Amino acid sequence: MVGVGQPSTAWRGDPSVQPTLASPLRDAVGEKTAKALIEKLDLHTVGDLLHHYPRRYAERGEVSDLGALEIGEHVTVAAKIEKISVRPMRQKPRSKMLEVTVTDGRRQLQLTFFNQAWRERQLTIGRWGLFSGKVGQFRDKLQLNQPDYQLLAEPGELAEGQAGDALAEFANALIPVYPAAANVPTWTIARAVRASLDILADVDDPMPEGIRRRRHLPDLDSALRAIHLPASKEDLYRARHRLKWDEAFGLQATLAQRRLAAAARPATARPPRLGGLLEAFDAALPFALTDGQARIGDEIADDLAADHPMHRLLQGEVGSGKTVVAIRAMLQIVDSGGQAALLAPTEVLAAQHARSIRAMLGPMARAGELDAAGTATRVALLTGSLPAAARRAALAEAAEGRAGIVVGTHALLSEGVEFADLGLVVVDEQHRFGVEQRDALRAKGGETPPHVLVMTATPIPRTVAMTVFGDLETSALTQLPSGRSPIATSVVPVAEKPGWLARAWQRVNEEVAAGHQAYIVCPRIGEALAGDDEDEEDGADNPDLEPPPEDEGTSKRPPLAVLEVAPKLAEGPLSELRIGILHGKLPPDEKDAVMGDFAAHRLDVLVATTVIEVGVDVPNSTAMVIMDADRFGVSQLHQLRGRVGRGSAAGLCLLVTDAPAGTKARERLDAVASTTDGFELAQLDLEQRREGDVLGVAQSGRRSRLKLLSLMRDEDVIRDARTEATALIADDPELRAYPGLAAAVDALVDPDAADYLEKT
Repeated sequence: MVGVGQPSTAWRGDPSVQPTLASPLRDAVGEKTAKALIEKLDLHTVGDLLHHYPRRYAERGEVSDLGALEIGEHVTVAAKIEKISVRPMRQKPRSKMLEVTVTDGRRQLQLTFFNQAWRERQLTIGRWGLFSGKVGQFRDKLQLNQPDYQLLAEPGELAEGQAGDALAEFANALIPVYPAAANVPTWTIARAVRASLDILADVDDPMPEGIRRRRHLPDLDSALRAIHLPASKEDLYRARHRLKWDEAFGLQATLAQRRLAAAARPATARPPRLGGLLEAFDAALPFALTDGQARIGDEIADDLAADHPMHRLLQGEVGSGKTVVAIRAMLQIVDSGGQAALLAPTEVLAAQHARSIRAMLGPMARAGELDAAGTATRVALLTGSLPAAARRAALAEAAEGRAGIVVGTHALLSEGVEFADLGLVVVDEQHRFGVEQRDALRAKGGETPPHVLVMTATPIPRTVAMTVFGDLETSALTQLPSGRSPIATSVVPVAEKPGWLARAWQRVNEEVAAGHQAYIVCPRIGEALAGDDEDEEDGADNPDLEPPPEDEGTSKRPPLAVLEVAPKLAEGPLSELRIGILHGKLPPDEKDAVMGDFAAHRLDVLVATTVIEVGVDVPNSTAMVIMDADRFGVSQLHQLRGRVGRGSAAGLCLLVTDAPAGTKARERLDAVASTTDGFELAQLDLEQRREGDVLGVAQSGRRSRLKLLSLMRDEDVIRDARTEATALIADDPELRAYPGLAAAVDALVDPDAADYLEKT
């Protein structure tokens, strides 16, 4: 086996041919190894292999902390052989078991081999090696059964004159540990990498020299060699920085190209019109717009008046007034003779939007009726569960242009839904829709694309916005309208302080006694409904608001459910109150009836799933109790509590959990309780969750092309790459002067990924 300090014995191929990054792997490592790397790791070229970076670097007695191992995980550790014994197996006396104890200098780990006593000659005491296997436990000791291993070279095994250098290399080496696969352990990959680097032709650097010089970047050849065989931590840092830069630059160059292409794409200009619906709406508003609403409204008005499509992201805190901004944009479109479509993720929210828009417009939304205003339009609602007659009427109003505003769920995407002149698409809560769904609605604008306004109440960290939404103009509403009240949030740790739960129900009773209302939120609907563990509606996709993966703070019992909790509350601590139930599986007419009763204060308490998390607006609701709060993500908890404190009275949100103190789950809840700053919480959410793939390949199932770049840690790299890429693309949109760079960008951001970025 090849160890640190030993020459590579991998197959070298034809010595007269030096492979390049584009060469097939067999040219560098031979057919057998190449086949394994292709089948197990999807690595086809030398470049694929050299961009398969180590996931960490082992250092003797430093990185490989045997005390951090967890049962069931597959690990690779660097350790020294401390003890060896061979003994008969109890049930098979003629068979031998080899037991090897290794140490990292602090803790021990047991290795066991069955019927392989011959390994005793290799595994000598004092020898260091890399050992790989699945962590098990026997008699309270951690062990690896039948582990793979690679012994590291000792100075005595080397030729005369090499010993001193090898010892120094071994003592100080950063040993690469690669993402591996079955039958392709990390040392096989390391051997293949070293063999490739030994014969690789010098790598041409596609990055312009001026950029490398300004940003103090090493050349690509040096970076690729140093990330696999670093001479020092400083070399490794510089190599990683350069390779992160390449990933960030590829993304930002693509986004810069998209921005230029969008600016050149034709669209129908929709300028404001004097004496139209927008002017009348503004005059009838019973409140003044916030400075943010007015400023962003002007930005959107200018965008809509341009002859290329608006593509703007509007983000803002819960209750910051995004809906009013959207209505004003839609009315500007109607004034120009066009139509606007508002896409909502759930039927509850779509119906509420339609009711709210009709109520705010009043006679301006009742074209064709006796009390209609002179410039009135109509607001149509289209959802999948509409009765046939109502659906036909809504379809006709949209197709004939009588409905200037069409509100709906994913039903708007269905075949047969047509618009006379679709000028604006507003997507509410963009994270609830897949890319293809949003694009399907935009395509209904015909040959001339409509303007697009994407809204979200989930604040987006700056690095995510720069990376994922870099081709959108971004606006943020940070100022809450006057009249919004503060929300106090507290954690209720029932495992440690069971009495606090009783106090929580007492607080709900107190709020109702004061004339207010309350929500009780549960993660599930209940056992009475098959497949109830997800509260999805209308096929809406909700990839960004999934509950966090289970950790040590999440209970192993089933999550609490609406249909189980509501009867217990009605019979117990809330027995004097009027309780209603709301979840995504209710028939639409029942949903509307329940929400109508709650809005009209015919109910005191609403026990619901997360169907209420976006858009539901009942100003009299002042209290929310979230059961099993540790089952939800940070952003989702922030969304949910935004349903209270929407009137003049202060809001209260109680996060009930049995997660122990000090766990990650409790850290999430404590963070939510400590701040109402959505941007701060979004950053925490990004830190605690896996970042996902910003190119959308996680949705398509394809392998991520971003290996090193971190949205959380590399904001400076992303920002600087954006600056350089924007300037370079402005001078040379197709990168014709830099064909190598154009190819590198295409390799990172292939057509599918670029299409994803464009549609997002």
